[in-house]
Amino acid sequence: MSTAGNQKKVDRRALLTAALAVPAAGAAATVLGAAPAQAATATAAGGKFNTDTPRFAVAVLPDTQYLFDADSSDPEPLRETFRYLVSERGSANIAFMTHLGDVTEHGTKDEINLAADTFTTLDGKVPYSVLAGNHDINGGDDQRGDSAYLKAFGPQRYQPMPTFGGSSPDGYNSYHVLYAGGREWLILALDWRISDKGVKWAQSVLKKHKKLPAILTTHDIAWAEDDGVAQLSDNGRRIWDQLIRSNDQIFLTMGGHYWPPGRTVLKNDAGHDVHVHITNYQDRYYGGAGMIRLYNFDLARDVIDVETFSPWFLARDPKKRTPLEAETIELTGDVDRFSLDIDFDERFAGFAPVKEQDPRPAGAVMPRGTLAYWRFDSSGLPDAPKAGKPVKDGKVARDLTGNGNDLTVSRLHSSAAEALTWSKDHHAGQPAHASLLFDGGKSPDRGAVLTTGPKAPLNNEKFTSGYTIETFVKLPEPFEGNHDWMGILSWEGRNGDAGKTTGWSQDDPSCSLNLSPERFLQFIAYPYIDDTDPTSWSHAVPVGRWMHIALVNDGEHTVMYVDGSKIARNPTRRSNGIATVGKPFVIGGTQSAEKFGQGFYGWIGDTRIVNRALKPKDFLTPFA
Repeated sequence: MSTAGNQKKVDRRALLTAALAVPAAGAAATVLGAAPAQAATATAAGGKFNTDTPRFAVAVLPDTQYLFDADSSDPEPLRETFRYLVSERGSANIAFMTHLGDVTEHGTKDEINLAADTFTTLDGKVPYSVLAGNHDINGGDDQRGDSAYLKAFGPQRYQPMPTFGGSSPDGYNSYHVLYAGGREWLILALDWRISDKGVKWAQSVLKKHKKLPAILTTHDIAWAEDDGVAQLSDNGRRIWDQLIRSNDQIFLTMGGHYWPPGRTVLKNDAGHDVHVHITNYQDRYYGGAGMIRLYNFDLARDVIDVETFSPWFLARDPKKRTPLEAETIELTGDVDRFSLDIDFDERFAGFAPVKEQDPRPAGAVMPRGTLAYWRFDSSGLPDAPKAGKPVKDGKVARDLTGNGNDLTVSRLHSSAAEALTWSKDHHAGQPAHASLLFDGGKSPDRGAVLTTGPKAPLNNEKFTSGYTIETFVKLPEPFEGNHDWMGILSWEGRNGDAGKTTGWSQDDPSCSLNLSPERFLQFIAYPYIDDTDPTSWSHAVPVGRWMHIALVNDGEHTVMYVDGSKIARNPTRRSNGIATVGKPFVIGGTQSAEKFGQGFYGWIGDTRIVNRALKPKDFLTPFA
């Protein structure tokens, strides 16, 4: 239905209302309750849809009624939209398309049949849902009985789709389960006036799929003024109160019916965000021209990027586009192009908590050539204190390889006990479920370090055949204080004592991993023989999030990896070995002129050193 943006100010724009009619007798469909299969992974024309990549898209198509309006119908814009979805399914990884109702203007048999024929472009290629808007039927709620709409867009249409889960007994409400981003998602497509029976059915679907995040689609849920701030409509308030607010699974709702578009965020009974969006472009040039929204899910970045455009105008020769076509290709306002920041694991934890990986034993993560491996659970730090309690000076973290590279705790500059505490916090992929929290800093210098003993084999190791040094690090959020050039790990001693002359200072150690004022990781390793100082620099690393860091040398060159990704600024200069000078290896700080200043600030987890280059798939947390 085309309506005003504000249902309470009818003088702002005339509201088109649906005539109420007595529901026709009899139900149109039976319940289809078969368990849905995973989303189709390939199409005849659109390439392969990848079900496991963390990036996928859901296409949203609002009111198309002006394209199916008696003798002024023109289905070509919608056909082009569907051709786009089919052709781009593989490249854009389009999982599904949902129509928000008001497919047609009058709901006549001719209009409905023309629309139904247009939708065949998608059949067998892209799964989709359609729901009835007020213009598609002759009034009433979902108990209205048979209709031309139901004959064309009832459950029998979706049954061949691998995503289809079933419908309500009346046939006007349906649901799909799609497999995308490595998990299942529930799509509810509800009639524009869902009855109490329909609500009860929808609740049963949610209960049956109680661990699936859900997107609720219906025709009339919210309206907005020109500022784009959405508010629940009367019907939307009813659905909110009876269904949405008490079901934490529902994190996103979409509706059409009103214009202009808008969005808002509401809190459900669990205190979690529910995004409420209005999508409708029928008031624009050419009835919206089959304009779609793509909700681009990125589970790796915890974001949904939303874009709105018309494939029909996009397909035109740019030189032949009219002015109105050119200005309607893409919409870029705040309600048409935006991003939603959603920590998906956290948002879904109440009904689908992520199962934490079990700790992996040390023996499972010590490949050939492992020289040292430290972890801070009970296997590596026996009799560790309780979480948040200090780790005392003199405490020993065992080298679990048995090679004799045990680490001993000591505080710097008579620092307080809180300079080093034990923590349960850890990277999700870390073998051990524990870490150490360092509270180092400047003014005054303070901190704590763990160092190998004076006779540890690692002190003199030269690594002429290469190495892989790995650690897990998390910087606090907020990142408070001055921590410029704080050390993460290093070897004690001066590079000048190894005969090096080319670096910033001969007083710097021969190898260290540090953090710059811009939060760039700096890894510098003076080669065993060459008088050079090849240095790797990362990007600005995040705060408040664990990261895996790997320094990999193949005997010729060094490469830094952050979270399994090769960073850009790796040196091309030859780098063979490390010019260690027989001094201890250190976690938690870096010396200058053989003296410690500030200590590390943040968490450090499992740390491993191997005497050869490893591939990312062999890191402590494997990266394919």
